[in-house]
Amino acid sequence: MPNTDEYIGVMISDVARLLRTAFDRRVRRLGLTRAQWLLLTRLHRRPGASQSELADMMEVEKASAGRMIDRLEAKGWVERRAQHDDRRIKRIYLTREAERVHKRIWRIAEATVDDALAGLSAKEREQLMKLLARVKSGIIGLVDGATATRRAAAVAGPPPIPRRARGHNGRVAR
Repeated sequence: MPNTDEYIGVMISDVARLLRTAFDRRVRRLGLTRAQWLLLTRLHRRPGASQSELADMMEVEKASAGRMIDRLEAKGWVERRAQHDDRRIKRIYLTREAERVHKRIWRIAEATVDDALAGLSAKEREQLMKLLARVKSGIIGLVDGATATRRAAAVAGPPPIPRRARGHNGRVAR
């Protein structure tokens, strides 16, 4: 078995985890938890997302996302608005106060990344960004392809049983 410290998947995971940890410590001074800053940044990128969409983006259960939204709503940072064509669906938006908080978060994020990449030249940073963008694009293709494959399989039904799994009479051998 290879040394996992030399495996690129482990390295990418470790770098992402360490960046989040460093960032968490810095935004804690603003009174934000990881879940809260994550929700704020997701909503900044996708204003008007539903609770279900936010849960998917954050990789949490819908009920957990709902509780996070409740807490941020109590702070006056988000508001729920009914969707025009389906009033059962509530769209979530950042308030002006939350947008101000997001600007502070963004400055902290930029400083954290700058500190993390301090040992790289401008050219190396640019190269790293291009390479990571290519990797991300490939992964999106894998995820989208897997989703499309699962959808097609669900529509088509279960796969046929191979002939070799059938007995001489054509029935499934048990």
